[in-house]
Amino acid sequence: MYENTMIPHDELHVVFGTGPVGLAVMHELHGQGKRVRLVNRSGTAAAPQSVEVVKGNAADQAFTRQVCQDATVVYNCVNAPYTDWAALLPPMHAAIIQGAAAANAKLVVTENLYMYGPVSGSITEALPFHPTTRKGRVRAKMAEDLMAAHRAGIVRATSGRASDFYGPGAGSQGIFGDRIIPPLLNGKTVSVVGKLDMPHTYTYVTDFGKGLVLLGAHDEALGQSWHIPNAPTLTTRQVLTLFFEEAQLPPRMSSIPDLLVRMLGMFNPLLREVAEMLYEFNEPFVVDSSKFVQAFGDIATSHHEAVRQTLEWYRLPARTKAA
Repeated sequence: MYENTMIPHDELHVVFGTGPVGLAVMHELHGQGKRVRLVNRSGTAAAPQSVEVVKGNAADQAFTRQVCQDATVVYNCVNAPYTDWAALLPPMHAAIIQGAAAANAKLVVTENLYMYGPVSGSITEALPFHPTTRKGRVRAKMAEDLMAAHRAGIVRATSGRASDFYGPGAGSQGIFGDRIIPPLLNGKTVSVVGKLDMPHTYTYVTDFGKGLVLLGAHDEALGQSWHIPNAPTLTTRQVLTLFFEEAQLPPRMSSIPDLLVRMLGMFNPLLREVAEMLYEFNEPFVVDSSKFVQAFGDIATSHHEAVRQTLEWYRLPARTKAA
């Protein structure tokens, strides 16, 4: 059993990955006045001057031990191109575990919901893993390895799981991101995969970052996985309609036929990876986050407010968005 410890005022929070989730974690920590160190391959990031940015390879255990030194909490928010998950994610995952362990820091890992596979009914943390896709199997193995390391006393770990996310800064990784919002604001028809009228839980990326920080702040979160709270589940059509209404535009949307996605996937590796996830968008996909809410409170932003903030961010000049 791990003991609760007092966190010093000069605590260091190390965030691996500066994609949308890593930056959401950084902004939450920075807003709380925490000392933050971002880690990525370039050594540059859209971060305030007071935030340290370190260049390095997250798959290098010697490097992760060094960069995690003196850390209180370590956040694994790294990602990789869909086509490279199996090759790139597990080595980084293992090295970050070792880095956090060497520092005796808490480790908070960003996860998604692929490890569950197709689910009938609400998706809860109690469900067994039943991945039916390549990426789902990668995620399941990483999640199992994390909790095994915690049980073995190697590292004090927890994970936060979220659904497809959107929001300020989500960019090309956002489910309602670069491929959807700029065309929408230009009055064009937007096209999505899956059935428009199926209920689908979507995560606001700002809430994802806040939730991960909350997990890092509470020892009772350790040794468990948690579904980050979301606004009440709507259909994809309903969420897109909110975007059009906020933009004061008539709703124009369509669904890309599954057959077309699969056919294009025969020639396009990225679309091949998208095709294997179609099951999430063709059946109800409803995430239950009541476990988190009961333990730490409901932090979910309403879809109306999340949509407003997302469009507000997209309307900013490029220079302002990068600041």
